[in-house]
Amino acid sequence: MAIFMTLALDSTMTFTMTTITTGWDPGFLQRFLGGWAIGLAVGLPTSLVFLPLARKVTNKLTSE
Repeated sequence: MAIFMTLALDSTMTFTMTTITTGWDPGFLQRFLGGWAIGLAVGLPTSLVFLPLARKVTNKLTSE
């Protein structure tokens, strides 16, 4: 689950931010893929570390 969520979020955020900051031009795809690779390299390990913590907090908040 963490991998798929990271892929979806990273792709969406990188696409949006690349479009906002640089717009559409011939170098867009290269900038997008470069940003996406960096975002994935940071986001995937981060999500794998924090997902168990998020589950514990959620369980404590929602348990009776």
